[in-house]
Amino acid sequence: MASELFNLVDEKVAYKAKIALQQITLKIERGEKIALIGPSGSGKTTLLYCLHEKNQIQNPNDESAFVHQDYALVPQLSVFHNVYIGRLDRNSVGANLRNLIRPQSNVRAEIESVLKDLDLVEQINQRVGTLSGGQQQRTAIARAVYRGGHLFLADEPVASIDIQQAETVLNLIFGGTKTVIASLHAVNFARQYAQRIIGLRQGRVLFDSPSEEVTNDMLNKLYHR
Repeated sequence: MASELFNLVDEKVAYKAKIALQQITLKIERGEKIALIGPSGSGKTTLLYCLHEKNQIQNPNDESAFVHQDYALVPQLSVFHNVYIGRLDRNSVGANLRNLIRPQSNVRAEIESVLKDLDLVEQINQRVGTLSGGQQQRTAIARAVYRGGHLFLADEPVASIDIQQAETVLNLIFGGTKTVIASLHAVNFARQYAQRIIGLRQGRVLFDSPSEEVTNDMLNKLYHR
């Protein structure tokens, strides 16, 4: 299998009359751990969706997971059901119906294992709509982790989670999937967990560097110029 996953050349994304991304040239190899950083509205979310769509087109059978910034959960359903939804497309209709009505013991055990890592086992039967914001975000992460695959895309996956839990979540995300591309608000987390940091500002790539080479001067230009 080729190591190259994405190769964007002068990519542009516009919504109606507004340009969200412009002159984006990026090459991403399989196995990279990448953090996207930048001010609000810089294009991080748009770039993640762009990569997600390209992966679905280029590698339709190459499984991936995506943590959405708005979680994309079903509030009326339990934590178990929301996590199980991550693999709906991999099972037969009959198997899905059985597990959604009365889960098989092995399926429940698999999901409990993921929830244990995210401190959500006690909430497994609780409706998602009754959870706190941090618990909902961890449920969305659990669904993506349960889904698995070669690529893990995450849009601000620890925005609603306290620092201690955030470290647990990021260890799970960056340590458990082959290729990770995540937008992160906290620069210290980007430096700690990613091997490569891409700084976006006003829809453009301001820098694309190994984490250890990202300087405070580069960050000041990214956030304050």
